Formats: sequence, structure tokens, C-alpha cells
Amino acid sequence: MISIFDLSLKLNGFPIKKAKAELDTIVNLSEDDYAVFLQNKKEEIVDFHLKNNSFYQQLVRNKTDLKWEDLPILNKQNLQKPLEERLSKGYSRKNVYLNKTSGSSGTPFVFAKDKYCHSLTWTSIFMRFGWYKIDFNHSLQARFYGIPMDFIGYRKERFKDFLTHRFRFPVFDLSDAVLEKFLQKFKTKKFDYINGYTSSIVLFAKYLEHKNIVLNEVCPTLKACFVTSEMLFESDKKLLEKQFGIAVINEYGASELDLIAFESPNGDWQINAETLFVEILDENNKILPYGEEGRIVITSLFNKAHPFIRYDIGDIGILDEKSTAQKPILKKLIGRTNDVAILPSGKKSPGLTFYYVTKSIVEDDGNVKEFIIKQTQLDTFEIEYVSEKELDKVQIQKIDEAIALYLEPNLNFTFTKKSVLERSKSGKLKQFTSYI
Repeated sequence: MISIFDLSLKLNGFPIKKAKAELDTIVNLSEDDYAVFLQNKKEEIVDFHLKNNSFYQQLVRNKTDLKWEDLPILNKQNLQKPLEERLSKGYSRKNVYLNKTSGSSGTPFVFAKDKYCHSLTWTSIFMRFGWYKIDFNHSLQARFYGIPMDFIGYRKERFKDFLTHRFRFPVFDLSDAVLEKFLQKFKTKKFDYINGYTSSIVLFAKYLEHKNIVLNEVCPTLKACFVTSEMLFESDKKLLEKQFGIAVINEYGASELDLIAFESPNGDWQINAETLFVEILDENNKILPYGEEGRIVITSLFNKAHPFIRYDIGDIGILDEKSTAQKPILKKLIGRTNDVAILPSGKKSPGLTFYYVTKSIVEDDGNVKEFIIKQTQLDTFEIEYVSEKELDKVQIQKIDEAIALYLEPNLNFTFTKKSVLERSKSGKLKQFTSYI
């Protein structure tokens, strides 16, 4: 009998049954057969985009007989042009999965996946959560995420929450009074697991610590906590385990790709080698051996609608020396941290809240290329952005409205157009930094 979540995917044109069958086949390949599969998929996806995608043809510059290591490195700046210029032949906005990156790196863009590729993404997620006996059709999720505040966007997300069996805890306000309301929900609902932004979940755990409460003592149905989107430090993981009384699982993903790495029950941060190919490169784009630190570069093996071939995601990491081609293990991820903004009212908001604010100026025409936000005083913020032209009054008005909606009124924002933005030593932009 098909369940409501699977049915919703099927009704939206996602061939989930076919994707499940293919993923099962890939997972059960022998080591030798996997090596053949990987080589074939790499060749197939490059060949497809060289024949069907003018954007990728221009990137490769019509060179022929290129070895894998000679293929260009795709970065986020390359992708900041209208989506229509990046889609493959036969694909349009009407027949793809369409989304926008969070901009947590400071470089947002619109992307597309063909529906089969996105079905494999969901199937990969189902499999990995299944390691912890979580079933999206039946297990109730406590979701620590943002939510659009416009009427249509809000209702759409709430409907998706209903279909996916989850209860959302919006993370725009994490003051003690709100966290107490969160706690009361855990006392009355039979949650199976927690999923959401690391910083928000850590703030909730700190609140529980202050109150000397262990969460699974008030919500005994809880099995696991999955954290994503931001760095999980070892000290924070210990805090979560102590205050929640459940397993804490570290996830690393990117909306434009898939789950990239997911902590397995044996404690390894296992790379998704079924739908992705992950490389670690040095500053000269040379492939580094296992154990050496470098740039994380990822290929989506199945996305025909849009090329993500040797895509520099903007993070630095290390693959464990015990990795194999079939089971690569992420030893260390460097970056993806976000500060928490403390506002004049006492309200606390995670840095990712600023995605929902800056979303109002992220346009498909690529005008705003990059942005960072700095908090210099309790009520004062600076937005620095790289753009072809100054923000106009209409755009600034939109941002002001979003600030009042997602954060609170009477905050002071200044906007400074820059030719380049300051980066960390790793080359990464931190979208939000607090200096108070």
C-alpha cells in the first residue's frame, strides 16, 4: 500500500519507484562492479552535457578528448546567470525540480534537477534515515527550520509539513519564552526524531541544560536527532546527546546536489557515492590523496537538466585514509558555521535567518552576486554586496519589510556596494558575522 508521502511524490511526477529500484542495485554492487558503474556514469554525464547543454559546452570551450582531471572546475559564480541559459535541451522550468540555494555561502543562485535525479535524492534520504529506523511516511518529525512568511509560501510549507509528517518549529525567534513553548510541544506530541539547523537545535539544548531537563524523559518516543546546514562541533554534539538523551547524527548536504555525507550507525561520516562523486582538490585543481585537506568538489552523476560536474561547493574537507571508491568517508569538514544574532528585544535568531531576509534581493538575473551581513551593534547591521548596480529604493523597501517580518522592527541596516567581498583564508564567505 502506497503511503501519503510516496503518493505526493508520485503525483508531482517523481518516479520514486524506479529510483528506489536503481538505488538498491547501486548499493548492492560488488567493489569491482561499482568501479565500472562509477566510470560509466562519469563518462555518461559529461557526454550528455557536452551534447545537450550550451552552458557546459562554453565552459569546456569545445575542447575534445579531455581527461577527467582536465575538465573545468564549476563554481557558484559561473552559475549566476539566468537559469534558461543553463538548462539542457528538452528541459524547462515546467518539467524540472526548481529551487534556490540558501546563500549561506554568500553566493546564491537558482538551480534545477530533472525529476528522476531528484527522485534519487529522496530515495537516498529515505535509505539513510532508515538506518535509524526513521520512516518519512509514519515517523513524526520535530523540524527546526525557517519558513516563508508570505501567505502562499507559508501555506505551501505547512501543507508539505502535513504530507511529510512533521511539526515545524520556526527558528526566527529563539528567545527563552519561545523555547519554553517548544518544550511544551515535546511534552504533548509523540515525536520520533528532531531534524534541522544545528545552531537552532544547540540553542534549544542549552535552554534545556539551564532548566536541567533531559528531552527524552519528557518525550520518550524520541529516537534520534539529525543536524544539518551548519557545522556541528564536538562539544555541541556532547551537549545535544546529554540534553536530548538520544543519538545525534551529523548530516552534510547541499540543496543543489543531494545528501553529501551522513553519519552511519558505526560513527563514520559516509559520503553518498551512489548519486555523487566527491573529490578533494588543491589550489591548483590537482586531486589530493585521502588524508589531505583541500577543496570539496562534487559531481552529480544523474542530473541531466543542469550540469554539476566538478562543482566547487565552497567548503574545505578531508577524506579519511580508510576511504574506498565505493565507501568514501568524510574525515573532517571545515567551515559552514553561522553566528547567532541577538536583537534589542532579547530575541535570538540564527545566521541562516538572513537567508529569508536576503532572499528578497536574490534575483534570477544575477544582479546581486554575493552578500554578507555584519552585526555591529544590537540594532545595527551592515549588508555588503557585490552587484552590477546599486540596490534601488524598491529593493531596499523589500528588504526593510522582510527584516521587520523575520527579525523585528526598528533595526538599522546600511547597504554598501562593493567590487569584492572579504573572504576567509579558506576562500569561503561567511554570510553572517556578529561583532557584539
